[in-house]
Amino acid sequence: MNHFDAMGRALELAWKGWGRVAPNPLVGAVVLQGNSVVAEGWHAEFGGPHAEAAALVSAGPAARGATVVVTLEPCNHQGQQPPCTEALIAAGVGRVIAAAPDPNPVASGGAARLESAGIPVEVGLRRAEAEAQNASFWHRWSGKPRPFVALKLATSLDARIADHSGHSRWISGEEARDYVHWLRAGFAGIAVGGHTARVDNASLTVRGSVTPRRVPTRVVFSRHVELTPGLDLVRTAREIPTVLLTEVTGPSAHLADLEDAGVRVHRVASLADGLAALSMEGVDSLLVEGGGRLAGALLEAGLVDRYYWIQSPVWLGDKGIPAISGFAGTSLVEAERWSVVERRPLGQDTLLVVDREPCSPA
Repeated sequence: MNHFDAMGRALELAWKGWGRVAPNPLVGAVVLQGNSVVAEGWHAEFGGPHAEAAALVSAGPAARGATVVVTLEPCNHQGQQPPCTEALIAAGVGRVIAAAPDPNPVASGGAARLESAGIPVEVGLRRAEAEAQNASFWHRWSGKPRPFVALKLATSLDARIADHSGHSRWISGEEARDYVHWLRAGFAGIAVGGHTARVDNASLTVRGSVTPRRVPTRVVFSRHVELTPGLDLVRTAREIPTVLLTEVTGPSAHLADLEDAGVRVHRVASLADGLAALSMEGVDSLLVEGGGRLAGALLEAGLVDRYYWIQSPVWLGDKGIPAISGFAGTSLVEAERWSVVERRPLGQDTLLVVDREPCSPA
């Protein structure tokens, strides 16, 4: 296996930590002797061994003189685990190839430490893929006072999220719905607009193959407080963290009732203020699942970092509900051209993932 393919395998291994390692990044590692893989490892659980350490334990004596291919620069600080740099030095590895430098100033410096111990280090192989995989982690070091915001919409071929009657279950197929539950597990918050929360009685919980280490906070954006006591979100607000962001400023008995039910209410002046409030609550990544007005408002305000588009092979026509509304847009010449991260089938549906801009901090 060459280094490029080994890095691809390390990126594949890193996904095994999805939903379990946050706020740490996803990391995978492969140990090579020549072109032969002698060990693999990944960061499987927050507080547990890092990818390099796991791979070195698996390699044992075969790590001496080996090339370690890892998706992130080895950490150089003592946290819940000892520095990976010291484990690599102690194992006597011959070379380290990392996809991307560590943006965390506390943990960075691993490449310099290894080189000072006589271990050559190369950084940059498949860097764009590694940074896209950990987009929310890189966002944390960008200086933006808000969470990493990903918009997810499941639409018809003609970009409708519901039919003329407002029915949306189910546009996408079972495989796509399974993917969405897997996706939810890796975000700190899951959000919808007030209309969607009320009409769909959305539970916004993770019910898939990955049990998230931290239960995502449920978030509702609602200018006019469309939540009612009978909704699942309100009834379970004491068991699952639930936040309402609203522009209502005056006294409100309805808001008081929601707070009594366990809903945390933030009165905010704008979407940006609402996202900043979420960030203060520890929500560092947010998956927004509609509806169309919320999606359009976030895009109009330039607050979307990533778009997950699930397109299903069905037509709903002009009377269907548009996936995005209220987004004025611009001319073709001035329009932003987003970067494609992933394309693949989900059963009969198609997934397209695009990023607004590179993940690396400026």
